[in-house]
Formats: sequence, structure tokens, C-alpha cells
Amino acid sequence: MTVRVRFAPSPTGYLHIGAARSALFNWLYARKSGGKFLLRIEDTDLQRSTDESTRSIIDGLEWLGLDYDEDLVFQSDNAPKHVAAANRLLEEGKAYRDFTPKEQRADNVVKQEVAERARAQSLEGVDQRSNPYRDLPKEESDRRAAAGEPFAVRLKVPAQGQTKFDDIVYGPQERDHSEIEDLVLLRSGGHPLYNLSVVIDDIEMGITHVIRGQDHLTNTHKQILIYEALGAEVPRFAHLPLILAPNKGKLSKRKHGEVVSLTTYRDRGFVPAAFRNFLALLGWAPPDGKEIFSKEELVQAFSLEGIGRANAIFNFHENDPRRWTDDKALWMNAEYIRTMPLEQLMPMVKAELRANKLWREEYDDDDRDWLLKTIDMIRQRFFTLKDFSEQGRAYFSEDFDFEESAVNKNLRKEPRMRELLSGLADRLEAVEPFNADTSEAALRAFAEEAGVKAGLLINGSRTMLTGQAVGPSMFEIFDVLGRDASVQRLRSGVPFN
Repeated sequence: MTVRVRFAPSPTGYLHIGAARSALFNWLYARKSGGKFLLRIEDTDLQRSTDESTRSIIDGLEWLGLDYDEDLVFQSDNAPKHVAAANRLLEEGKAYRDFTPKEQRADNVVKQEVAERARAQSLEGVDQRSNPYRDLPKEESDRRAAAGEPFAVRLKVPAQGQTKFDDIVYGPQERDHSEIEDLVLLRSGGHPLYNLSVVIDDIEMGITHVIRGQDHLTNTHKQILIYEALGAEVPRFAHLPLILAPNKGKLSKRKHGEVVSLTTYRDRGFVPAAFRNFLALLGWAPPDGKEIFSKEELVQAFSLEGIGRANAIFNFHENDPRRWTDDKALWMNAEYIRTMPLEQLMPMVKAELRANKLWREEYDDDDRDWLLKTIDMIRQRFFTLKDFSEQGRAYFSEDFDFEESAVNKNLRKEPRMRELLSGLADRLEAVEPFNADTSEAALRAFAEEAGVKAGLLINGSRTMLTGQAVGPSMFEIFDVLGRDASVQRLRSGVPFN
């Protein structure tokens, strides 16, 4: 049997990181098993679905490196098949028309509260099969429908028995039929409901494994009833633990905003491979405790059995701009930036510099070696790609900002600092050849002659040349910026003005 899995988002907003993780787990399972990963856009909510959201979903998957197989499926295109399936169940006596006037219905919101009400009524001994139209003779049902009387179509849920399935993550699951009211398949306007549409589409697409969030467990029992009524093979199910906010509440677009959007990470300088790696570890534990994986290593190591049952916590600090997302995500992104091969990093750095008007065409030609050397030097302390255009701006432009804290600490404390730096500039101007070693020797000799510690000049020079308090070795900075720029910045006196 060829494994066939699907990712089936609704295009009603940006791609939520929880949905992105579901897509990743489906993709990993398909690639590990040599199967197919399919994409279906569940766009039947016509009022909320947008082309922009659909594009965002596809772009997000592409950014993460999750390629899908076969043609993209739009659920709305399959609506006639959903209606035909409901009518088939009606003809076979497995469903019935419910002529209850809409304003009297208690089922027009078919969501969690309905399941909870059904469960409560079961405990109170209320018969879920008490609908007066359930056993209406076919002739009368046909006559009333032909006369134009509005009706919904409901599945006849057996009064006795249970739905059972063995979830790959959560183990054996069962639910008494008595807890489930007759499922609405079509609304009175003929519109198919979610549970019917999903089942029909999964059958049409030959889905063998449904891998989705744990919040769908209740739906799974209902969908199994529809599979069974249609005489179709029920797929295997694997429900994923939820991703929760730091307060253990649900991580939601409405409440938490941008931090749960995949595009936020793309736009704020995350390396796709790093964020993919981070997502994989939200709920899945590799067998050997390893944390950094290439895409190929993730595929080889991944298994549905490695997914835990405990909900994952997405730690972020809403009021701390430096910890705006999970610390582990930032750490992992920094690890990738620091260690990935330069030839893989450079296209992303180029895009970042170009977007901020810092890119020069010479970087692709005559200055290529200088660029590679500089990027390799400055990347060691960076957390996102944005840092190359922000913290690293001084390496690519004369127009850069000075950190106020760095100026106060490294330049203003020593009354003679401006004079000392100007003297250092004179000394460096005469150094030949000019490189890291010779500039270090010159600075240390000058410090000794001036009667100050070398560290004072090192820290002052770093702030004058880069605007920062910390960074790479000062002597490597001299080397990459070169004599002219180094001397000019030491003499500029900009922060003292």
C-alpha cells in the first residue's frame, strides 16, 4: 500500500504555525515512507476564504521546503460529489430528510457545543434518535421535498454500538453512538457540512493516513460513521498534540497575532531550514535526543510513534521585543546562521542586503572574497538574517547608527578618548602592511605609550567603527574595513558631537 497523506488548510488567513507543523509532519511521513503528500484547500467557507490566503499557504509551504505531489485540490470544486454522496445515503435509507423549521433547530452550529450537548443529553437519558422525521415514510419525505419544503439531510446514526479506532499517537479511542446525535450532512440550502466534505474528499484522493491536530478527535468519530455508511475503507488516524501559549491557553491568531503566523518568521529573518527544524521538535522527540537536523536527516529520523501526547508549549514574551518568539527558535536560527555552509547562507544574505539598499554589484565579482570573509566573521553573533542589515550595517555602509549604551560605555567615560582615538588613527595610517596582526601590534604599542590599557582603545575603536559595544575581534574588524575606512571613522568624532 502506498501511503497517501494530505494537508488541508482553510484559506481564511495566514498560515498558522500549528497548521505548518501539521503540514511538516504529513510531509515527513510521506517522504519517509515513499508515499505521496497532497495539498487540498478547504475553501467552502466562501465568505471568509480568499485568494490571498491561498497564496500565503502555498508560499509558506514553499518557504519551508515542503513540496506537494499531484495537482492542488480545491474542496469547493468537489461540492457536487459531496451532495451526491448525501443523496446516495438518502436513497439507501442511511440518511433522512429533516423538515424541522430552521428557527427551531438546535443543530445550526455544528461544532464543539453540539457534541457537548449530545454527551450531556446522553447522560441524562435523552434519546438522540427522537427526531420525528427520522422514520418518516419515504413516499411522504419525497412528496414534501418535491413540494419545495426546506429540509436538511441527516445521517442515521445507529442507536446501539460504538465507533472505535486505534490512534497512532493517542492509542485506542471509542465513543458510544448514544453520545452522537444524527449528523447533519447537508444544510437546508443544500450546502454540504465539513464532516461529509472531508470524508468524501479523502476517499476521492485515496488518503490512507489522516495526520492532524488533537482538536479533531471528536470529528474523527463522526467521520468514521460516514465512512462506514458509505462502505468505504477507514484510513489510519494520528492526532497531534496541540501547541499552546505560555499560559497553557490555545495559541490563536485572534489573541496572539503575528507571533503565530509563519510569514512573520520569513519576514523577520528566519532561515527556512532552521524554522522547519524548530517546528519538527514541537511535539516530536527524535530517538537520540539530537536537535539539529538537515532536511534529509529529519526524514530519516521521523516517525509517528515518536510524537508525544503532551501538548507542546510555544514560549514567547509578548512585552519583550528581544524575546518576541520562543528562545529555542531564536537559538536554533542563530545556530544555522553561524554554522551553515556559506554558499547556502549567501543568497539569503544577498536578499537581505539588497532589500535594504546595501548590496553592491561588486560583491558578486571583484569583492566576492572580501564579502565572504566579512560575512563569515560577523555571522557568529547574529540571530536572524535581519542582523546583517541592522547590526552589520557598518560593514556595508558609512551611514550607520551608534548604540547609545555603547557610546556611553566605551567613548564618554574616558575624557581623553577622542584625542586617543585620533592618535591611534595617526599610528594606523603609517602601518604597512595593514592587516589584523599589524593593526593589533600598533594599537598595543600606542596604548602602552599613552599609558592606557589596550582594552580601552579596543572597545572605543569597536564602537567608532561599527556603532556597537560587542562584535568580532577588533583587529579582524580593522582588517575587513581596511586602513582608509578605519582611520576615517576613528577621526570622525561623530558620537562626540
